[in-house]
Amino acid sequence: MRLISRSLATTLKVGRNLGSMCEPGDVVCLGGDLGAGKTTLVQAIAQGAGVDEDEYVNSPTFAILHEYRGILPLYHMDFYRLGSSEDVFALGLEEYLYGDGLTLIEWYERAEDVMPESALVVLLSYIDETSREISLHSDDPRWLNKINELAATCG
Repeated sequence: MRLISRSLATTLKVGRNLGSMCEPGDVVCLGGDLGAGKTTLVQAIAQGAGVDEDEYVNSPTFAILHEYRGILPLYHMDFYRLGSSEDVFALGLEEYLYGDGLTLIEWYERAEDVMPESALVVLLSYIDETSREISLHSDDPRWLNKINELAATCG
């Protein structure tokens, strides 16, 4: 499914709604060009998942992993600095992919082969200064209703 967001407000709405739909064990993989808005979307997903709005959710590019408390534990990872899935295993990050929290992974493509089949993939494409294309895909049937609901509320 593809959504066109013509404003930051719409992108934030998509993220908040998506975050509110997430359940324990969900993995959301975020891809797209540098500056496409992955971290901004993660911030909105975190709000929707109950992370306190006063808690600043920032990119864990150098830390690789940040943890937040919300309605369920939220694990925000950034694989930009990783070379391959071997780095994911060396750092023990695969445990988060099959845990009881919500795992959000920016630059998941660096270790795509270790992503669960049930993951939701969200790709952001830069259109112009305020517009983004947001594509959502999953092979897991659980996500189909959620994606359709998201399209109905944000499309």
